[in-house]
Amino acid sequence: MSHQQNGVRPSGSATALIEAYDTALLDLDGVVYAGGEAIVHAVESLAAARAGGMHLAYVTNNALRTPDAVAEHLTELGVPAEPSDVITSAQAVARLVADQLPPGARVLAIGGEGLRVALRERGLEPVESAEDDPAAVVQGYGGPDMAWGRFAEASYAIRRGLPWFASNTDLTIPSARGIAPGNGAAVEVVRIATGAEPQVAGKPLPPMHRETVLRTGAKRPIVVGDRLDTDIEGAFNGGVDSLLVLTGVTDAAQLVAAPPEHRPTYVDRDLRGLLTGQPEVSRDGDAYRCGGWAASVRGDALALEGEGDALDGLRALCATAWAFAGAGVCGLEAGKAVAGLQL
Repeated sequence: MSHQQNGVRPSGSATALIEAYDTALLDLDGVVYAGGEAIVHAVESLAAARAGGMHLAYVTNNALRTPDAVAEHLTELGVPAEPSDVITSAQAVARLVADQLPPGARVLAIGGEGLRVALRERGLEPVESAEDDPAAVVQGYGGPDMAWGRFAEASYAIRRGLPWFASNTDLTIPSARGIAPGNGAAVEVVRIATGAEPQVAGKPLPPMHRETVLRTGAKRPIVVGDRLDTDIEGAFNGGVDSLLVLTGVTDAAQLVAAPPEHRPTYVDRDLRGLLTGQPEVSRDGDAYRCGGWAASVRGDALALEGEGDALDGLRALCATAWAFAGAGVCGLEAGKAVAGLQL
């Protein structure tokens, strides 16, 4: 296996990923479940990975639920987990706040129970109002029913000069009915009202990676996610390999157009990709080949020819687009080539 973090093509691995890495740092929404229900092939794939000796850790930017609640939900879905297997952006932001405030400091918590529990774990006291003499404001996802007045409360405190922290800035979150506004959308509301900028802890920023490494002790981790701007960029910032699964918010066209910091080491349809090797992408003159497919540039567009597994075609397209972007050729039209793949 070659480590090719953010290279010109997806890496291949002759060895199954569960053997090449000791720990999978798995995102939850869009990877393991969506809208509370397990994603297809997730339960059996994770069971096989665990049986193969891989440590599974669940790393989520969703600060709403506690690790206990997440572990219970995973176990109900057929993915046995302990609270210690779960790392949340609430835990990461709580550590970030605790590093800057004295023990016992009051913190205005704008979010759900997961955020309040994480703050207490770090010896901080969550409060509900700007009038409760807080020393800082911390904002995390509070669910779809978060009252608008909570954003006003944050704004009052921040405008008084209090430091502002955010668990994460994901603009969207997958749900059973589609893509919904995430904590990043709520953060934008407060940003507009205050003109302030929060300190952010969650993926893709270093505090989340630090929290994950401290809690898992991973030596050869691989990040598994569905988002380029959080999971994959977080792996890039942490200097570790990554697997993008196409079960969440990222589609083929977005992957082909990814900038260097958003390029995964591997790409697969779903979590079954952990159980297998990954095919090599090779260069053949001006074309890149994977499986039965060959991708190249014709004029100002990407072209794809061949047959076989459509995922191999996507890998070939990524290699071509990323290589030519690195050569200074930008804005290649990929629509037709991507549309022809039945992923």
